[in-house]
Amino acid sequence: MFCGLEPRAPSGHRSLPQMKLLLVGWLLASVWAEAQDYYNLLGVGREATVREIRQAFKKLALTMHPDKKPNDKSAHDAFLKINRAYEVLKDEDLRKKYDKYGEKGLDEQQGGRYESWNYYRYDFGIYDEDLEIITLDRGDFDAAVNSGEIWFINFYFPRCSHCHQLAPTWREVAKEMDGVIRIGAVNCGDNGHLCRSKGINSYPSLYVYRAGQKPEKYFGDRSKDSLLQFSMHFITTTVTELWQGNVFTEIEQAFSSGVGWLITFCSETGDCLESQTRQKLAGMMEGLVRVGWMDCSSKAALMDLFLNLEIYNQIINHLPDLPLLTKDTFQSQLAHHRWLVSFTFGEKNTASNEHKKLKAMLRNDHIQVGRLDCMVDAELCLSLYIQKSCLAVFKGMGVSDFEVHHGKNVLYNIVGFARESVSAHVTTLLPDNFPSDRKEPWLVDFFTPWCPPCRALLPELRKASIQLAGQMRFGTLDCTIHHHLCSMYKIQAYPTTVIFNRSSLHEYEGQHSADGILEFIQDLASPSVSVLDPESFQRRVKGRAGGEIWAVDFYAPWCGPCQALLPEWRRMARLVAGQVMVGSMDCQKHQSFCRSQGVRAYPEIRLYPSQPSPADTYMTYSGWNRDAQSLRMWTLSALPRVSVDLSPESFRDLVLLGPDHWVLDFYAPWCGPCQHFAPEFEVLARMVKGEVRSGKLDCQAHQQTCQSAGITAYPTVRFYPHLGTRRPLRQDRTRKQMYSDQS
Repeated sequence: MFCGLEPRAPSGHRSLPQMKLLLVGWLLASVWAEAQDYYNLLGVGREATVREIRQAFKKLALTMHPDKKPNDKSAHDAFLKINRAYEVLKDEDLRKKYDKYGEKGLDEQQGGRYESWNYYRYDFGIYDEDLEIITLDRGDFDAAVNSGEIWFINFYFPRCSHCHQLAPTWREVAKEMDGVIRIGAVNCGDNGHLCRSKGINSYPSLYVYRAGQKPEKYFGDRSKDSLLQFSMHFITTTVTELWQGNVFTEIEQAFSSGVGWLITFCSETGDCLESQTRQKLAGMMEGLVRVGWMDCSSKAALMDLFLNLEIYNQIINHLPDLPLLTKDTFQSQLAHHRWLVSFTFGEKNTASNEHKKLKAMLRNDHIQVGRLDCMVDAELCLSLYIQKSCLAVFKGMGVSDFEVHHGKNVLYNIVGFARESVSAHVTTLLPDNFPSDRKEPWLVDFFTPWCPPCRALLPELRKASIQLAGQMRFGTLDCTIHHHLCSMYKIQAYPTTVIFNRSSLHEYEGQHSADGILEFIQDLASPSVSVLDPESFQRRVKGRAGGEIWAVDFYAPWCGPCQALLPEWRRMARLVAGQVMVGSMDCQKHQSFCRSQGVRAYPEIRLYPSQPSPADTYMTYSGWNRDAQSLRMWTLSALPRVSVDLSPESFRDLVLLGPDHWVLDFYAPWCGPCQHFAPEFEVLARMVKGEVRSGKLDCQAHQQTCQSAGITAYPTVRFYPHLGTRRPLRQDRTRKQMYSDQS
């Protein structure tokens, strides 16, 4: 998508009929825009999660798919709009661009194809409706697996038949292990980057995750019994057999440590729980109570102690409440210790009971857990802008250094947040500590708790804050509470991340990841893109020295696609640093100059070759994709070649029998991966120039030569070192070495 030149209003006055027509046109356009709103198309609110978006799309797909309306000529176009809305809103980065710039901020190729009705009916989001199976995505995966709980996770792909065959068994396993270990699923169709980063290359892949340990892959058969047996190996809690000689000693020792006991008593009539059941129970109670069993068939005197309770709920109900903090003790308690504080408003519910387990789960992390009732200490809660029940981590530096939890209100997410937060350097900002005039640089994330991309960004901010400790401060501002501050900085979409560096403000445009943020900050410190004006353009680009290549982005700040290109352009500049000069020209500021250069739409990307011609010719990028890798490939393809084309004769004379080291690319012109690899090979050729010669051999034109060299796949890269002696061709196999990458 391109933006045309900024329009100018014609001179003169419009007549009343003209004004009416314009008003009607504006109203119709507004109605059309509302009808095309992606959230409205899917029937979801702007706070919808990816799972809710997927569920809404599936319902629409099953009723509106063209396969179900073969006689409706408009069905195809209508479903394309629905599909386009889904493809954008399920992707965090595209969703933010859409929220901020609307459709004009998106590439045109989005939503151009869709699947069959059967795909949406049978293959789409296998576990979306299962309550016992927790569907994880990039935003909460790390918090889950680092929470301290054991996770057994199924990485699957919607089109995988084996994944569908496993699904009924996986559901049974989830029900059987409910409360013992967490059973999860990751849809690699929607979370490809996450799955690749975890090394997933086949489906289904089943892994057990434990905090601080290497994930363990399951290789056995996929029966329910085998999966349960494998799962139970990771339940390491001890179940103690009690008898008359140790029962009182064990109980007293536990009580002295502040830990209770859960004991099952067995009679000769067979009332004893099975061994595996006791082990599961021990896993559920880990850190809360110790679990033991006693055979009472010969100990009738103890039979009156037999427990017949709803075990788990009864134990939780009888555990003591979290210690109560008050305005009198709050400041002194938080001054020197790390605390996870549950702010409540007098209510008592199931979540409050579950929070009792936090003390045991965070004991080894030296995080104390307490509660504060805002109905009693309302003034204290108001000073912290706590307006509803929530949890917050106070980091041991006083009352002002805290971070509010905005994730799921489940134990694994709360524990993962607490552990991350105490190690990170992210602060919940208030008007009193907002860094509008601070000397040190700050990264401020303007967000809303209902926004799924905002919640996904928060753990990434924590990771980045650890990397930049001592160099930059990190803070978050909740725009549902601090409306005036967000309005002051003209925040229009969430999340919006801004760098405050004294008087300078820099808005972050990029992927919602720690790596993306670190790249952006690195680019601010050491810019990879040269900001050009007419004078520097004439001097550096037009008057470039021989051998220098320039890639220039002509843009306008008001242009949505230009804004979307900005982070990719910076990333591309870093990827080609040292090989291509990269610049940008603001055509709103230098409009007449851009017109003189023939720029008619934005963004326009040009490549100026290494040898300036009298006409100063250039190449214009016309590719669909404007991501950093696509732009890099296009830019590198314009570099002068360093490698040479080889024939069978030159391969024999120069490579096999010659005096030089050689690295060769064996390729075929029809091979897509070969075409993608060609610029990479030229980068390698330039790196080793002077030490190693580089060549390419066309295996379509010289098939026999490639076969005799043992080439079976394209592209293949081989290194042929010169060993100081010449050998006949038939002995050459002892000289050549495979370098890398057969695909």
